[in-house]
Amino acid sequence: MKERSGSRAAVDERYAQWKSLIPVLYDWFANHNLVWPSLSCRWGPQFEKATYKNRQRLYLSEQTDGSVPNTLVIANCEVVKPRVAAAEHISQFNEEARSPFVKKYKTIVHPGEVNRIRELPQNSKIIATHTDSPDVLIWDVEAQPNRHAVLGATESRPDLILTGHQENAEFALAMCPAEPYVLSGGKDKSVVLWSIQDHISALGDSSSSPGASGSKQPGKTANEKESPKVDPRGIFHGHDSTVEDVQFCPSSAQEFCSVGDDACLILWDARSGTSPAVKVEKAHSGDVHCVDWNPLDVNYILTGSADNSVRMWDRRNLGSGGTGSPIHKFEGHKAAVLCVQWSPDRASVFGSSAEDGFLNVWDHEQVGKKKNSNVPAGLFFQHAGHRDKIVDFHWNSSDPWTIVSVSDDGESTGGGGTLQIWRMSDLIYRPEEEVLTELENFKSHLASCTPRN
Repeated sequence: MKERSGSRAAVDERYAQWKSLIPVLYDWFANHNLVWPSLSCRWGPQFEKATYKNRQRLYLSEQTDGSVPNTLVIANCEVVKPRVAAAEHISQFNEEARSPFVKKYKTIVHPGEVNRIRELPQNSKIIATHTDSPDVLIWDVEAQPNRHAVLGATESRPDLILTGHQENAEFALAMCPAEPYVLSGGKDKSVVLWSIQDHISALGDSSSSPGASGSKQPGKTANEKESPKVDPRGIFHGHDSTVEDVQFCPSSAQEFCSVGDDACLILWDARSGTSPAVKVEKAHSGDVHCVDWNPLDVNYILTGSADNSVRMWDRRNLGSGGTGSPIHKFEGHKAAVLCVQWSPDRASVFGSSAEDGFLNVWDHEQVGKKKNSNVPAGLFFQHAGHRDKIVDFHWNSSDPWTIVSVSDDGESTGGGGTLQIWRMSDLIYRPEEEVLTELENFKSHLASCTPRN
């Protein structure tokens, strides 16, 4: 117990130090306390632009203890524009409070807990969710009615149910940037591919949604209308254990990759059958939890693992005989890496979050350039605002250096979860010469702002 309270004290001290640096490190920051943990957080469409801030949908969930239903939450988020927020304001927040920038817009009573949320890139009003079942659920969030999440409430009906897994598929989930395809992995060790192309136009028609209160069929009430089921386009076998994450090649619905508890990274090509195109054995020395494919340079793939590392792969270097080694290993986390994602704005930049409570931002082009041996190679920013494991984060493609991140907080940090929306200061990532010129111009102004003791 002593050891635990000691580590808690260390976390609290680290957090206090981080909080004091918010005005220096961040252009904008918002903290939103969650009563129930959310295991996923995703940006939806931007729907309003104003002078100082934009409004955008945010997708979250509530993983409850059963006293109230599990929910999928659609929130409206006010994203303050760069160089608008006052430095002293962004660091004045109460950890126990909800943020004025995040407002619940709609609640969907979800069948089971929401383990993962992914939005369709072509139409981010359509999302997929994973729960503790073999099915993938598709939701048209604008067409779904707003529900009151009370004990005994009837579950919302998904707009589509994607079938094909033989066992639960809980986490591995992706939606394709090129075409409306969906990819999933599960405990049955398989990767399953679906097309929802034929259903997209119907999903856009709110009256046809199974969940829409106005929808009627002859002889059926609205509540009895069943969700259409979609069979897979392909089922792919090659993993020897649970598939933990999947991702499409950004330029193709036929090429994708997967990682799993067998420590393998597998590349697939649906045009050449259901066996692996390339299988990298022992991609890590532990379970591989996450994978992402670079949208700005399709040769590069990231993996994150229970071995605490992030590895970067060049698909041109991967042999079909399981040969191939990562071109970089990023060693900055002190616990299992849970999520990796490339920046939508800069091809060499990516983020990684872990059970150590840190979200690290890296630039692989900086590897070998920095002389500071105390800093892990490639690391240039560390978000230390969470006090427990960061289970998900998402770069905002409408506002590229803005990130939403969420932690699942244990009892020692008050339970529930913490949602944070933040943008690092642009002085951190802009070219050095540009920043120095700007600082030179503002030298006298900065001097006059220095706090007097």
